Amino acid sequence: MQGQDVFDRIVGWWRRNSLLIDALVALGLAGVTGLGSLAEGLLAALISVGMCLPLAVRRRFPEVSAALVVLFALAQLVLVTPALGNVAVLASVYALAGYARPWASRAGLLLGLAGAPVCAVRFFGYDIGSVVLLTALIAFSVLASWSLGSLRRAQRQTELALVERARLLEVERENESRLAATAERQRIAREMHDVVAHSLSVIIAQADGGRYAATASPAAAAQALETISGTGRQALADMRGLLGVLRQGPGDERAPQPDAARIPDLVDHVRASGLEITSEVHGTPRELPPAIGLAAYRIVQESLTNVLKHAGPRARAHVQVRWDADALRLGVDDDGRGAASMVQAGPGGQGLVGMAERARLHGGSVSSGPRPGGGFSVRATLPYSP
Repeated sequence: MQGQDVFDRIVGWWRRNSLLIDALVALGLAGVTGLGSLAEGLLAALISVGMCLPLAVRRRFPEVSAALVVLFALAQLVLVTPALGNVAVLASVYALAGYARPWASRAGLLLGLAGAPVCAVRFFGYDIGSVVLLTALIAFSVLASWSLGSLRRAQRQTELALVERARLLEVERENESRLAATAERQRIAREMHDVVAHSLSVIIAQADGGRYAATASPAAAAQALETISGTGRQALADMRGLLGVLRQGPGDERAPQPDAARIPDLVDHVRASGLEITSEVHGTPRELPPAIGLAAYRIVQESLTNVLKHAGPRARAHVQVRWDADALRLGVDDDGRGAASMVQAGPGGQGLVGMAERARLHGGSVSSGPRPGGGFSVRATLPYSP
């Protein structure tokens, strides 16, 4: 692992300093070929140096580098005998194939192949055997250099594709995290609204009733205070459980969430707050996934909270739970001020909107509205299998 880290650092340094490395290589090659070409004369040495120095920018500006190399190569053909700087031609063909635009890559290949017979004739006269052999050798060298450059281009494109893919995956991961956080915030907002709104509605109703009954019936006032105390404790426990989810770490256990089986307990609790409420259950209860059971409980809880808040005094409510073959169907009706209850569906409201969101999350639906003759009705359908 340590050796791999050292290799990665070396590769990273090499890529960050590619221009410096190319310049050093070009200077070294120019020095070697220039000194080696002094035997052919000073002009040959200068042309060799001129052919090698442009390789310093072969990756940054491949077309410019190749054009300078071609210029000095033509000068060599006209003025001097073969110089060692000819190796720069193969390096330029490689650079064009690996780093230049496609048209420049093809132009470099064609120019290199066309120059093979010209060089053979220029430096070996008209000896057919020598010209053919040298032409084939130069053409093979050009093709090999161009093929290696094309392979390097393919590697670079693969690297760029992998980098882009990694970037897109990172963006996708960030988007998924952001969506998950948004969904969790919405879920917590719904839970807090259900807990707080329901509990406060019961407490307010009991406090109002206890205030009026304090002088006439102290026992009724004491009962109201007891209900307020129990509701407050239950709300505090629910809030602690909800906020405890946010502080959980690995291995922490979550408190059981309410489900459809606790709807009768919810009805009894609301009835104890003073609301006249009846209920009926049809069908055989079945085990539900925790999320669907919680949604059913919260829909009934929110509906009864709305009755307490909006139906008015002396309103009566009826809760119906139907365990049908395909879905759990819930109904909550009241005979109070049904039209006034519609204010909860206004902009920014969490009541009816929250119930609809819960049902849609599990493939179900919620319908609500005033009843003919007064009152308000809520109907919910939650499929057993979303």
